[in-house]
Amino acid sequence: MTDLMRYAAALEGLEWGALPPVESWRPERVGEIDIVIKADGAWVHKGAPIERARLVRLFSTILRRDGEDYFLVTPAEKLKIRVEDAPFLAVLMETAYSGARREITFTTNLGERVSADRDHAIRLRSGPGGDEVPYIEVRRGLEARIARSVYYDLVALAERRHMGNEDVYGVWSCGEFFKFGAIGPDGD
Repeated sequence: MTDLMRYAAALEGLEWGALPPVESWRPERVGEIDIVIKADGAWVHKGAPIERARLVRLFSTILRRDGEDYFLVTPAEKLKIRVEDAPFLAVLMETAYSGARREITFTTNLGERVSADRDHAIRLRSGPGGDEVPYIEVRRGLEARIARSVYYDLVALAERRHMGNEDVYGVWSCGEFFKFGAIGPDGD
């Protein structure tokens, strides 16, 4: 059994709030492993989907991004993997209100929950097909692409706001405004 598998087994039952400090680990052993996180969120090892959801979830807790590369990191080893788009998908969205203050919370395909706020920004960037696609920062430089159906729900909450010298659409969450785009001269 590799150090990676031993470490993943030790993480069994870990809560999302108690993630390992992978940023501080500097293992001596560095390599690659044939794992790909597909654009649809599936984890694939040597061409076959990893069917055990608990194993995928455990691996996601030791995922780290260094620059443009992604790694599964333990105190003993750092293994490069490939990520086609983003390592997570935001598949559910909930909206809660406290007075006039709104909090938008997303749930990823692996069950991790994150609220859009100053540290977890929603932003648009080019997706796999070249179109502008919404993403949210989940943790430590790791993003979730917001699924199309969830994005439609998010856009339904959008409002117009004047910023600088332009009118834009976006949403408020946790006191932060997340811009989707400028409103054109014809109001689109």
